[in-house]
Amino acid sequence: MPGKEPGGRQPMPTMKPRNPFFWGWMVIAAIIVGWYIIGDNQVAVTSDWNTIEKMISEGDVAKINVVNKEIAEVSLKKEAIEKYRQEKEYKYIPQEGAQFTFNIGSVDTFRQDLDAAKAKYGQDIPLTYENRRNVWSDLLVSLLPWVLIIGVWIFIMRSMSQGGAGGGNAGIFNVGKAKAQVFDKETAVNVTFKDVAGLEEAKVEIMEIVDFLKNPQKYRELGGKIPKGALLVGPPGTGKTLLAKAVAGEANVPFLSISGSDFVEMFVGVGASRVRDLFRQAKEKAPCIVFIDEIDAIGRARGKNTGFSGNDERENTLNQLLTEMDGFGTNAGVIVLAATNRADILDKALMRAGRFDRQIEVGLPDIKEREEIFNVHLKGLKIVPDLDRSFLARQTPGFSGADIANVCNEAALIAARGNKSAIDKDDFLSAIDRIVGGLERKNKIITAEEKRTIAYHEAGHATVSWMLEHANPLIKVTIIPRGKALGAAWYLPEERQITTREQMMDELAATLGGRVSEQINFGRISTGALNDLERVTKQAYAMVAYFGMSEKVGNLSFYDSTGQNEMALTKPYSEMTAQQIDNEAKGIIDEAYRMAENVILEHREGLTKLAERLLEKEVVFTEDLEEIFGKRRKDILKEQQEAALKKEPEIESAETSEPETSPEA
Repeated sequence: MPGKEPGGRQPMPTMKPRNPFFWGWMVIAAIIVGWYIIGDNQVAVTSDWNTIEKMISEGDVAKINVVNKEIAEVSLKKEAIEKYRQEKEYKYIPQEGAQFTFNIGSVDTFRQDLDAAKAKYGQDIPLTYENRRNVWSDLLVSLLPWVLIIGVWIFIMRSMSQGGAGGGNAGIFNVGKAKAQVFDKETAVNVTFKDVAGLEEAKVEIMEIVDFLKNPQKYRELGGKIPKGALLVGPPGTGKTLLAKAVAGEANVPFLSISGSDFVEMFVGVGASRVRDLFRQAKEKAPCIVFIDEIDAIGRARGKNTGFSGNDERENTLNQLLTEMDGFGTNAGVIVLAATNRADILDKALMRAGRFDRQIEVGLPDIKEREEIFNVHLKGLKIVPDLDRSFLARQTPGFSGADIANVCNEAALIAARGNKSAIDKDDFLSAIDRIVGGLERKNKIITAEEKRTIAYHEAGHATVSWMLEHANPLIKVTIIPRGKALGAAWYLPEERQITTREQMMDELAATLGGRVSEQINFGRISTGALNDLERVTKQAYAMVAYFGMSEKVGNLSFYDSTGQNEMALTKPYSEMTAQQIDNEAKGIIDEAYRMAENVILEHREGLTKLAERLLEKEVVFTEDLEEIFGKRRKDILKEQQEAALKKEPEIESAETSEPETSPEA
C-alpha cells in the first residue's frame, strides 16, 4: 500500500520545523529561569539583630559584611557552624560564605549597635562594606523592554499577515496588494447559468462577453473589438452577483472577484495601488474577467460636495480605475464586470463608451420568471406533489430572487414548526404573510373598542378596493396584529408597465377607505391611518410633480433621473410653483376621499357585515367578499369578454361556409 515502508511498517511522521517565533519565546523563558537560578545567592538564613547580638556574646561571629548599605551578611566561625547545624532550624545553613543575613536599616545606627556589642562582650569582629550588583538581573532589566517591543512587533506582523482576507498578501508590506479571489481551473465555481432562473436577456448579453473571450478570433477577423466592460444594474436581490458567479462557472478563463469596498483603506494611496495590482494580475492571466461588486463604493461622481470632505482618496482610486480600464496602456483580453444598484451616482467618465460599453439591466422578475425561480429554490425542499408553482408566482408580485429564496426557506421553517411531513401551500402563504407583514402578535393587548375600530378600518379598505374597477384586487383582510401594524389587507396588484390617472385615483381612494370608514361609522378619526396618509401624500405629490397629472401645474416633471440634484439645497422650481403643487396634491387627495366616501355610503350595509365578520373570524378572504358584495365589476367584464371571444370563431366559420353552400351565388 502506498504510504508504508517495506515490511509493512508505518513511516515515522516527519517533525515540522519549529517556528522562529517559538524559539524567541523559549530564549526569553531561559533567561528568566537562569536569572532565578544563578542570580539567587540569598541562601543564608534571614535573622534579626537580637539573634546576631546573642551570637556575638557567645563569640561565634567571625566577620560581618554590609552589602549595598542594606543587608548585613554574618559569617560564623568554623566550630560555630557545626554547633548551629545541630539545631533543627539551622540545619541547612551553608558551610562557606555567610550563614545569616539581616536588614540593618540605617548604617550609622547599625555601626553604633555593633560597637556597643563589641565593647560589651569584648569581641573583635571585622566589619566590611561592599557594593554588589547582579549581572543577570541588570542584563534582564536592560533587555526586557526591547524583547517585549520586538515580541509585540512580531505578533502584530504575524496577525496582519494571517488575519487578512488575502492570506499572506495581507501583511503590512503587502497592504497595496489587491485582495481579489481568483477562480480558474484549479478553483472552479459550481454555479452555472442553469442555476440562474429568469434574466434571459441579461444572460444573452453576458454569454456574448464569455464568447468574446472563448472565440476572439471570429470577431477580430471582422475588425470588431472586444468590449472593455459591462455594468450590471438593478435593485438589490435581483441576482447580479449570482449572474457574475455563473459567468465564472461557465467561462473557461480565469475570473478575479473583488468588492468595491476592498479598495478603501485607512492608508493614503492604498486604493490606487490595489487597482494597479488587480489589473497587473489580470494582465498576467489574460484572457480573463474581473468582477467588481458594489462598484459605487469607489465609482461615485467626482467633484460633488467637496466642501464637506477634504479626503480625496476615493477619487484617486477612481482615477486609477479609469486609467486602467481605458488609459494610455492597453489591457488586451481583460473584461471588467461590475454590479451596482446605484447607477445614477456613478461618474460619467466611468460610464462612457470604451470603459463600460454595456449596461445590462437586471430588474425584478415578472410572473413567468418568478415561477422559474421558485422551481430552482424548491429543488432541495420536501414539498407536497400537487404544489402549484404558478400560484406561488402570482402571490409574490414585486418579489426579487432573494425574496423568493427567503419565502421558500421561511415556508420550510413554518412546516417544521408544525411537525408536517411536507411543505404545502398554506406554509408558503404563511411565509409570504410573515415576510410582507411581519410576525403575528396574537398576544398583543387590544381593547374591544380598539379592535372594533380596526375591524371597520380594514373593512373600509376592503370595500372600496372591491367596488372600484381599477383598484388592486384583494386577497384577504386580517385584524390580527403583525409587526407594527394592528391590521392588514393583502392585495394582488396587476403587473403593468404604465399606470393611468384613473387607476391611481382608484388606488388612492382604496387607501383612504379606512379613514373614511372610521369617520362615517364612529364620527371620529384615529392615528391608525398614519401609514395610509403617508402613502397617499407621496403618491399625490408624485402625480403632480413627477407625472404631470395636474391641470394647473401642467405637463411638467421635476423628477431627476440622473441623480445630479440629489444633494442640492434648493428646489428646482419657484415658490409659486411649490404652492401650486401643494394645492394640487391636496385637491387630488380630497377627490380620492370623496370617491371613497361615496362608495362606503352606497355599500354601508355590506361594510358593516364585513366588519362584523372580521370581528368574529379575525381573517376574511376573497370568498367572503364575493358572498357579501358579489363579484367585482372588473371580473364580470372580463368574463363577458372571454365569452365573446369564444363565440367569435363560430360566427366567422358560419359566414365563410355560407357562400360555398349557395349554388345561386
